[in-house]
Amino acid sequence: MKKLMMALSATALLAFAGNAFAGAHDGGGGPKATGDGHCNYTQENMFAGPFKVCQMPTDAAYCDELGNTDDNAEAMQGDGACGNDGAVGYCDIEGGVKLYYYEGDPGGLEIGCGFMNGEWVNAE
Repeated sequence: MKKLMMALSATALLAFAGNAFAGAHDGGGGPKATGDGHCNYTQENMFAGPFKVCQMPTDAAYCDELGNTDDNAEAMQGDGACGNDGAVGYCDIEGGVKLYYYEGDPGGLEIGCGFMNGEWVNAE
């Protein structure tokens, strides 16, 4: 039962995270690709989280926006790609965006990834 609740919580988080990004995209229904860096932040809303995540590509302005969406926090822009070390996996989202998760249940995250028009890739 606990695993089911965690999966549902992660699914709700990703579904609502997708809605949070709905106003900031290029018609693809998900997060937008900007810049050539990455953004590490804590993703959280009233339904689930917090999860440590990294989104790429981003620029400084979009990273700041991500850090101020819902109850997200601690956004920090960096150069280059997100790190793979410690990742649970990532959501490869239409439009060239990758959202790496460093916490959470892979099964629930995979379901939520689908709500963002993405394909879940488990960490190796």
